Amino acid sequence: MINFPAHRLEDPCLRAGNQFNYSYFPIIWLLFRWTELTNGMTEIEAQGETTMKIPTLEEMLEAGVHFGHQVSRWHPNMKPYIFTVRNNVHIIDLQQTQDRLKEACDYVKGVVSKNGTVVFVGTKRQAQDIIEKAAKRCGMPYVTERWLGGTFTNFSSIKKQINKLKDLEKKREAGELKKYTKKEQVDFDKEIERLERFFGGLKSIKNLPNSIFVVDLREDKNSVAEARKKGVNIIGLCDTNANPRLVNYPIPSNDDAVKAIGIIVNAVADAIIEGKK
Repeated sequence: MINFPAHRLEDPCLRAGNQFNYSYFPIIWLLFRWTELTNGMTEIEAQGETTMKIPTLEEMLEAGVHFGHQVSRWHPNMKPYIFTVRNNVHIIDLQQTQDRLKEACDYVKGVVSKNGTVVFVGTKRQAQDIIEKAAKRCGMPYVTERWLGGTFTNFSSIKKQINKLKDLEKKREAGELKKYTKKEQVDFDKEIERLERFFGGLKSIKNLPNSIFVVDLREDKNSVAEARKKGVNIIGLCDTNANPRLVNYPIPSNDDAVKAIGIIVNAVADAIIEGKK
């Protein structure tokens, strides 16, 4: 079942069990182009060269991608991406979600095809595991713990910390730390653990990345601010309470539900894998 924050749990569609009760949203079906709905993923031609898999409208509906926040919490710049209002909750236009997701996937494919890098960022609890697994699967760096100030704007200092982590791990693996006292070895282990927590996902990064992919623009606002300052392109999930104008490639989507986050993040990861071929 989709995990929603407390302010969304009163929606009748969420009390229907594991399956959405579509009778509460008859108008949602106007979103669908029935010829595109399949049992799996819909295939969309990318630039006439390769075939890229994008979630169908039905799959996104079932994942809860269309659920925004309560009307009172909306950001006016999200108006073009809102389809309607149900039970005082904004409903996102899934057709636009699909179109924008394809644009983002086309972009990341182009980036990695030129040996570029996309950093995955998701520090909120329900996104951490999804981000880490997806980033590892497509071979990209990631941040799932607190975004450290200066990660982009003071990259040289961050790079020193990453190199320190690599050096300590190398020495521990080679047994070079065994010459120290037990207390000192414990201290080294704690330092490695600390560095791994904050920099482990960035060990593969050598220079400022071409782009970052952010799950929650409000939760990870510092990463967005630093990326904008350094000219790093931003791909971001934009819930109805976020400002899509902060990013280069906004993807209108619920950014709270685990399934909604997963379906979008994994589509981007798949595009990166395809771009590497």
